[in-house]
Amino acid sequence: MSASASGMVLGRAATFYRVPIGKKVLTAATGAMLFAYVLAHLFGNLQIYAGRAQINRYAEFLHSMPGPLWVARLVLLTAVSLHVLTVLQLWLLKRKARPIGYVKGNNVPPGYASRTMLWTGPFIGVFVIYHVLHLTIGSLGLPFRELDAFDNVVNGFRIPAVAISYIAFMLVLCLHLYHGLWSMFQSVGVSHPRYTPILKHLSAGFAIFIAAGNISIPVAVWTGFIRN
Repeated sequence: MSASASGMVLGRAATFYRVPIGKKVLTAATGAMLFAYVLAHLFGNLQIYAGRAQINRYAEFLHSMPGPLWVARLVLLTAVSLHVLTVLQLWLLKRKARPIGYVKGNNVPPGYASRTMLWTGPFIGVFVIYHVLHLTIGSLGLPFRELDAFDNVVNGFRIPAVAISYIAFMLVLCLHLYHGLWSMFQSVGVSHPRYTPILKHLSAGFAIFIAAGNISIPVAVWTGFIRN
């Protein structure tokens, strides 16, 4: 592709992004990337049920490819940054269009989802930082041994405050995923009286599956089903 053609493509992309629908599409696209990551991360976490050797082998496999691992991290960081940026811009546009809220609460689902996402999003951001410091870097003073994912998880979740905070974060993530997923479809124009209820049920099922799968791990440690 020539430089002039590349410039035209970038120019059109920038023009598209300036309008609200462009921001909504980018929000949906980055959201879909993050949903895929959350699902893949869950499947990785659930390998703990296969035993110490399996989950530690999985951790060693990931760290054996520092190049691709950092590329994936940079892609995710870019997706998160763009997602947060577009959500804030859309919120500011909405606020500018109607600086004074409705006297009666707005019960329209997109409005409720938007308000919910504004507080669950930062909450999840705090959790991600905490989670990385706990199980990836090991800088919180909690039990940690490099690449010993099994013991790090089990010994960490034996501490009630750690397990309870993790479960609380997962419940918030469940709410965020539910509203984010079905409002994502509406953002790109997938809205129909016949199919919207189905999408809402599927979104709820996906969110509950993610939260339940992750919550099952500290519960399994508590009950002694997973032990070292």
